Amino acid sequence: MENHLRSLKNFWIGSCLMFAFWYLIIYAYDWSSLSLPSLSSLALDSISTDERNQSSTSNLDSTNRITEEGEREKRCRGRYIYVHDIPSRFNADYIKQCSLLNRWQNMCPYFANDGLGQRLRPGWFSTNQFSLEVIFHNRMKQYDCLTENSSKAAAVFIPYYPGLDVARYLWDPAKAALKDSDAKDLFRMLKARPEWGAMGGRDHFLVSGRITWDFRRTGVNVTDWGNTVMVLPEARNMTMIAIESSPWDRNDFAIPYPTYFHPSTDAQVSGHQSKMAKQKRRFLFCFAGAPRPNMAASIRDQIMAQCLAAGRRKCRMMECRDDKRNCMKPENVMKAFESSEFCLQPPGDSFTRRSTFDSILAGCIPVFFNPASAYVQYLWHLPEDHASYSVLIPEGGVRRGNVSIDAVLSQIPNDRVAEMRENVIKMIPNVIYADPRSRLEKYDDAFELTIRGVINRVERLRKEMRDGRNESREFDLEFSWKYYTFGSTEPHEWDHYFKRGG
Repeated sequence: MENHLRSLKNFWIGSCLMFAFWYLIIYAYDWSSLSLPSLSSLALDSISTDERNQSSTSNLDSTNRITEEGEREKRCRGRYIYVHDIPSRFNADYIKQCSLLNRWQNMCPYFANDGLGQRLRPGWFSTNQFSLEVIFHNRMKQYDCLTENSSKAAAVFIPYYPGLDVARYLWDPAKAALKDSDAKDLFRMLKARPEWGAMGGRDHFLVSGRITWDFRRTGVNVTDWGNTVMVLPEARNMTMIAIESSPWDRNDFAIPYPTYFHPSTDAQVSGHQSKMAKQKRRFLFCFAGAPRPNMAASIRDQIMAQCLAAGRRKCRMMECRDDKRNCMKPENVMKAFESSEFCLQPPGDSFTRRSTFDSILAGCIPVFFNPASAYVQYLWHLPEDHASYSVLIPEGGVRRGNVSIDAVLSQIPNDRVAEMRENVIKMIPNVIYADPRSRLEKYDDAFELTIRGVINRVERLRKEMRDGRNESREFDLEFSWKYYTFGSTEPHEWDHYFKRGG
């Protein structure tokens, strides 16, 4: 009993001490002396931190933007292109009239895939040889140095499709009077714009997908072939680009015909080059084409006869007959060229041929019979040393029958053939137009080389204006081919090729 009373007493004493302790803690101590944050202050601190973070992010984005703009300015200085904004009646509307562009075939499928045509397999398309202006314009839309400030531009691009324009009327005499109307309207509009006044149009350029002769009608009869785009006064100041240029004019320049290969990656380019380097070539030479019975100066008949005489084991001939349409199938053309060491490239209806670039694409060494077929044409894209990648057999000897193509090609040593073929394969990026919907990183294609050529030409013209000079007065018009190819008008061994009517 005594122990029980003692325990009860101790319990109550402990309880009283605990009560006193907590009372003093809660009520007697001044908690305001501690700087504990309130909920509202915590919220304000949180907002302030977010604002600081957002400000920091904004400052970082601004810094990155300034850095990117600075890097772009550094990369694009001297490379900027200004593109004229012109009505669709001068480009896209022509494509809507695609059924009128060719008398013998429907051109509409060729404008699929930004002008590349129907897709055959990755990187390969059924591309029409006259679709370059559409492909080039779509490539320009992806150019990495476009500017909306024409004063910064190294050159000014006019996205006009002159080849599609004139094609609507080439085979329709009833509409011949319309052939010049769009071009004249366009140039009249451009001359009224401030961009033209900067250099009088000398910094302007346009690209045509047809040969120069389709735009050089000089007679008063509108039913004569072609229109007058390249002989209009405004055109005389511009850089006019076509798939074949005139050897006797100062302001038009040739760039490669479009081929069937339009890679979208560097790997597709290098992969094709490797494939062509390993390709087995069973034939010494080949020819793909048709005779030209109505052209007295043509050597097509002699070439085809020599190919047949060499035998099927030595020369592969692919006759492009309308009834078979063999040459309209890209796979047929490429197989023929890929199986041959040399590809014969005589002039056709004009000096040049799309076949030249198909042969380069196939790693087949081109054989020319006239220097006007390539050497004085594609100055921005083909090597100056033409003997490093091609063979020139004078057409006169073939015409007279005292030169054997078989004998000339057979006498070239194997190691020399291998060296030439290696050079041809290295040239492949120079003569192809990459898919407009992509961009190559490692290689400069034909588009990039064209832009570089135009910019360099405009810079020379700009310097002439500053110096009070005029290059056009420094050489006779007839020697344009010689001046631009060799930088001189001195007598040359090729002079007889370039006599008017020669």
